[in-house]
Amino acid sequence: MFYGLSNFIKNLLPKRLFYRALLIIAAPIIILQITISIVFFDSLWIKTNKGMTKSLVSEIYTFIEAYKNEADYNKEKLTDLYYQNFQLNIKYIENESMPILKNERWFSPIDRTLRRELKSKFNNYWFDTLSYKEMIIVKINYQNGILQFSFPKNRVTNTSARIFALWITLPAFLLIIISLIFLKNQTRPITNLAKASAKFGRGEEVDEFRPSGALEIRQAGYEFDKMRKRIIRHLNQRSEMLSGISHDLRTPLTRIKLQLAFIKDQVIAKKLSNDVLEMEKMLNEYLQFARSSFAEKTEKFNMAELIANNIEKYGNKNISTKLDKTIVMNGRKNLIQRCLNNLIDNSTKYSNNIDIQLTKNNNYLSVIIDDDGPGISKKEYNNVFKPFYKIDKSRSDTKSSVGLGMSIASDVVRSHGGSIVLDKSPQNGLRVKVIFPF
Repeated sequence: MFYGLSNFIKNLLPKRLFYRALLIIAAPIIILQITISIVFFDSLWIKTNKGMTKSLVSEIYTFIEAYKNEADYNKEKLTDLYYQNFQLNIKYIENESMPILKNERWFSPIDRTLRRELKSKFNNYWFDTLSYKEMIIVKINYQNGILQFSFPKNRVTNTSARIFALWITLPAFLLIIISLIFLKNQTRPITNLAKASAKFGRGEEVDEFRPSGALEIRQAGYEFDKMRKRIIRHLNQRSEMLSGISHDLRTPLTRIKLQLAFIKDQVIAKKLSNDVLEMEKMLNEYLQFARSSFAEKTEKFNMAELIANNIEKYGNKNISTKLDKTIVMNGRKNLIQRCLNNLIDNSTKYSNNIDIQLTKNNNYLSVIIDDDGPGISKKEYNNVFKPFYKIDKSRSDTKSSVGLGMSIASDVVRSHGGSIVLDKSPQNGLRVKVIFPF
């Protein structure tokens, strides 16, 4: 139960650090303002409003009681006296019936207080607080007509409430705006670090990263920069080592080729020549594997055009395509071309019909290659991406490959921040799905 409630609260909370920090700062300010407003509204404004309304209704009641005594008071003089001293404009309307009561506004504090006080003094009354902006009309049933009282609204309301609300709201907004500026400056270094990490994760070239912000953020930035340099150094060392080994092995292979030319036994010479050719093919794949780790500048290119050009080189009519006309991608074009070539090569070796699709979503694009070949068992899906791994079944061809094609393809895709997934195709062959993020 508590776990579900916790998940519900987590779903309501914002996901980004900037808005979470803003919530931490703004929530206490807003709660404090609401609390102060409620306390002020309850203890000062309502009580003051109630006292002023009660005093006004008492004045009206006193006037009516004095108005009834025709012998002791001059009615006109009494009316003028109340107007001068209490700002009450009083008028007796003879043979006038009481208006029909309008819809009562229970949400209005002025109406509620006025209604409560009038009800305690009079049986038949009517008032209007909406027809005039600065005036309130109260009508009391008197003999054959009505007594109409007009008075300013400030007789029953405290104008300081608006000033208080203004002064309590403006500083709150000012504090929140200042908090927005400071939070933006504090979260910008984190955003820059995340962008640099994502860019480096896709294999793109990262400019010299300069940590900024708070001490903890700077420390994280320095550690990221150190890690980035160590990884680049490690990749360069591995690539240089593989390139050096492959290059050094070409010299003895060349000497062996020259010696084979002088062997008179053609059978033995052919067998040895085949072995040399196989070794050269292995060395070429080693070099290709090494080159896949070298840094290459990213560029924008048309992915659909790149796939179409690769397919055109094969001249295979059994390759069908479903490509959008223009899908622009930012990446290392040569590496992606090598990845696609490896995948299409595998399909052409072991299948007759190939279907290639290119689709685009809001966040990623996907390349799907389906064939009708023998396929791969599910337990081998992860193994085929390992370097130098070969399946000793229908797809194994020891002399044509050293098991680096899928590994190179996987490295290229993952260096761009994407993923490569194997599955069973609709033609009962192998489906290779490559996903690149935008």
